[in-house]
Amino acid sequence: MTEQQPAPENPEGDEPIKQRKNGLYPAVSDELAANMKSGWADTELHDVRPIEQAPHTARRRAELSARFPGERLVIPAGNLKTRSNDTEYGFRASTEYVYLTGDQSQDGVLVLEPTGAEGHRATIHLLPRSNRENGEFWLDGQGELWVGRRHSLSEAEQLLGLPAADVRELAGALGSASGPVRVVRGHDAGVEEALTDKVTAERDEELRVFISEQRLVKDAFEVGELQKAVDSTVRGFEDVVKVLDKAEATSERYIEGTFFLRARVEGNDVGYGSICAAGPHATTLHWVRNDGAVRSGDLLLLDAGVETNSLYTADVTRTLPINGTYTELQRKIYDAVHEAQEAGIAAVKPGAKYRDFHDAAQRVLAEKLVEWGLVEGPAERVLELGLQRRWTLHGTGHMLGLDVHDCAVARTETYVDGVLEPGMVLTVEPGLYFQADDTTVPAEYRGIGVRIEDDILVTEDGNRNLSAALPRAASDVEAWMASLKS
Repeated sequence: MTEQQPAPENPEGDEPIKQRKNGLYPAVSDELAANMKSGWADTELHDVRPIEQAPHTARRRAELSARFPGERLVIPAGNLKTRSNDTEYGFRASTEYVYLTGDQSQDGVLVLEPTGAEGHRATIHLLPRSNRENGEFWLDGQGELWVGRRHSLSEAEQLLGLPAADVRELAGALGSASGPVRVVRGHDAGVEEALTDKVTAERDEELRVFISEQRLVKDAFEVGELQKAVDSTVRGFEDVVKVLDKAEATSERYIEGTFFLRARVEGNDVGYGSICAAGPHATTLHWVRNDGAVRSGDLLLLDAGVETNSLYTADVTRTLPINGTYTELQRKIYDAVHEAQEAGIAAVKPGAKYRDFHDAAQRVLAEKLVEWGLVEGPAERVLELGLQRRWTLHGTGHMLGLDVHDCAVARTETYVDGVLEPGMVLTVEPGLYFQADDTTVPAEYRGIGVRIEDDILVTEDGNRNLSAALPRAASDVEAWMASLKS
């Protein structure tokens, strides 16, 4: 990775550009500075079309405006975060900002200015093209020649369908603003500092909660993106099955890297840290170290999702026999989880309580645990006391969208105590996990973990499994794996 070089102490234009210490060039000559200002072709884009989600983001902003009349609303994208010294993590714009704009620019801020008792004027505040007069474009670490071209403000307006302004002037404007203000916190400390005497935590949380609840029902664009994410994820799972022999020769990281390649080629990234849990690691719910051995005869619990370029993510899990065939006990446990998942998916329909699919799946698992003699029945007693949770551990699903655990700050009464509606997308993912050190179960159970997870769209007349292309029944999984290895 190359090092940027020092700028003049007082470059022409704005404040001096901050440079790394210990650069090889001590200064920039006047002649070089003058040379770098000229001889560049005009690269402004003149045939820019709106992004696909622009009509949807406009409607979402209108809904937000109607909820908070007469109030200034501030939604930041966020800033770069340092990984170490002068290197940063890859930037991911805040979910609220992306949902309302479709933009993913670092340092961006959406502001809805009230136009009276009703209505708002929305403006997106962005960094403009990097300055060629003061040398920013080649001397600053975030200049164009270092990190790539940004859209001009004019281009951004055409892409996003709303006015754009220079974000570097926003803090001053916010500091002098009057009237009620709300901001989505936790993404931009500079914006929050400018508003420190104008906002309250309680009012700001109401804004964040409303945007979270807006996302409970997906529009047509979002459903399409989620299907695209799932389709890529299916291909990623196929990629993994084809290289399980190489994973056996290395580690779980070969599986992680294989899936990541698909995610980066067909999307933006993985939507969350891939869980590539082989053998007893499958009993750790969020095993993301992925540094363990992959052994024939064990199971591989692969929980992974591709994130599209618009940042919608899939979330799919399959538990696969590494050698292609389940043992008798593995199949027994797998079939129980599959039966529980079938019951859960059947309970997903409009008008049903959100909790119904969880309850249906948990009942099946409780009955199996009683049948196997692992817990004293009847199943009603087990469920009432929550005794099945020793081996089931987690809830049976969650909302899915821009975040893998989407709508997470929605009110309980509208989420887990709410009712399913067409357009909602949720996971159904029961599991059974027998820890390697659990002496309450027979020794042969210990170290076996099984989870099956699919992404389910609530439709007008029931549901649609977006990830149905991946086999789920044990015999179908074995046949699918054999076909990929032949």
